[in-house]
Amino acid sequence: MVRAADRAGRPARSSVWLEDRAPRGGGARGGRPSSLDRDRITGAAVRLLDAEGLAGFSMRRLAAELNVTAMSVYWYVDTKDDLLELALDAAYGELEPPDAGEGSVRHPVGDAAGDGDPAGDGGDWRDRLRALAAGYRALLVRHPWVSPLAGTFLNIGPHSVAFSQRVQQVVRDTGLPLRDQTGAIAAVLQFVYGFGTIEGHFVLRCASAGTTQDEYFHQAMTALADHPRFAEDHGSVADLMKARGGDTVEEMRERDFTFALELLVAGVEAMVARSGPRPAHGGPGRGGPGRDGPAADG
Repeated sequence: MVRAADRAGRPARSSVWLEDRAPRGGGARGGRPSSLDRDRITGAAVRLLDAEGLAGFSMRRLAAELNVTAMSVYWYVDTKDDLLELALDAAYGELEPPDAGEGSVRHPVGDAAGDGDPAGDGGDWRDRLRALAAGYRALLVRHPWVSPLAGTFLNIGPHSVAFSQRVQQVVRDTGLPLRDQTGAIAAVLQFVYGFGTIEGHFVLRCASAGTTQDEYFHQAMTALADHPRFAEDHGSVADLMKARGGDTVEEMRERDFTFALELLVAGVEAMVARSGPRPAHGGPGRGGPGRDGPAADG
């Protein structure tokens, strides 16, 4: 176990994935519980973050969930930040292709918009991009704590990097020149990051207020119409909401997300057409994975 004094006496790591040793674990020696390992602790951390959020997460609370002492957890991770980084990458693991591993329970990646396989195994790049975007959005809504952590850590864990590489592969397959590919990746990932973050926080706000999303929305619109400062502009806002389409907040949001994503797809198509025909040998599309990944989302 790493003592607090030992941790204080050495420079801070920039990422748990840059450790120069294998993860701890194993049998019950020196007070180390045999029932624990890093995977079990990380899984419990994800569940606790889902239930309590970042504000309610603590090593002591996690230890209580695992029915061990808080110090027992430190046999497997050095710091709370290390554990949060492990939990973040575990969440990105839900975005892996269905055949990425046996015995893993994963959420359907396309459940936010009904899109197909995000693996990018063949098929039109447009459909693959839509599926990846839908899956990333669903992840951010399902785990609202992912957004702030994605903007905090390097995101160089195996699941995060695998997701980043799938996005890069889809963008390479568009035929965009190499110089434009990171910009396209940023446009898609940053859009989805922002959209999913706001959506996830709105869902949480409604839940904490004890109301549905539709009730919360109508209350806000009514308050806007009744407020002297905003009443004059409410007519144009109401017209915009009506033209937006959809009978529920989720339907309106779905239309917005779908249309915005189609704008990005159309923009990529336009830029590909502007750049001219793609060389037969692959040319611009042969660039290797860039540095930018999910860590750049936030």
